[in-house]
Amino acid sequence: MTTIEREDVKITYQEAGTGDTTLLFVHGSFINMDYWSAQVDYFKHQYRVLTLDLPGHGQSGKNRTIWDIQEYGKDVCSLINELHLKNIILIGHSMGGDVILEVASKCSDSVIGFIGIDNFKNAGTAMPEEFQSQIAYILEMLRTDFANTSEGYARQALLSNSTDNVVADRVIADYRNMDKNIGFNLISDCFTYYERERELMNHLKYKMYLLNVDNFPTNEELLKKYAASGFDITHIKGTCHYPMIENANEFNRLLQTIIVKINASR
Repeated sequence: MTTIEREDVKITYQEAGTGDTTLLFVHGSFINMDYWSAQVDYFKHQYRVLTLDLPGHGQSGKNRTIWDIQEYGKDVCSLINELHLKNIILIGHSMGGDVILEVASKCSDSVIGFIGIDNFKNAGTAMPEEFQSQIAYILEMLRTDFANTSEGYARQALLSNSTDNVVADRVIADYRNMDKNIGFNLISDCFTYYERERELMNHLKYKMYLLNVDNFPTNEELLKKYAASGFDITHIKGTCHYPMIENANEFNRLLQTIIVKINASR
């Protein structure tokens, strides 16, 4: 484990492998860099591979007052600048997809590719109207009973009945144990981030490669509307929201195919 600091907040990261291309993996909300362990082991023989714990997660610091996606973009850019990273393919899972949108806009000279993992299924769009009335209720439940509300969300929206028990227990534990103040602020930001997401997609210089689980459809019409540099979707079948740990072998194979495409187009 190695650390840098941005505005006195410790950011923990790990680095493995060497190569002309750097793969920078950004995890989603309430989890940590360890979810990428199988990818580090697989890709380090060919690429320079970096993972990090976003502040408030894993072993990174919690000593800040603003918890939102734009701050996380600045955190990742600080890591890029500190390590003088070049030829970066950004890989972001779930909320990490929006984080790498921020990074692509702030550190574009260092980036050569963009890969989202199970995200942008309803890109740049508010939650459906029938769910809007539930937002206030969800936030109130997070405020008053964070652990149980987080677990309920993970079970209903992120896991499936066929998810391996080891995977499910790991995700549920991370969701229950998340710092409730940080978690509440992040979820609040995610509910309102769609306009910023749309703006950044409209200015994105790179094709959006998406590796999405097939449990919920991806709205391609929205991607056609907002992804200024185009998009390419690859589906992985039969996993929950965490394909990188539930079916690492197939996930790595599909991700390698996308990385090769990006490098071939340089």
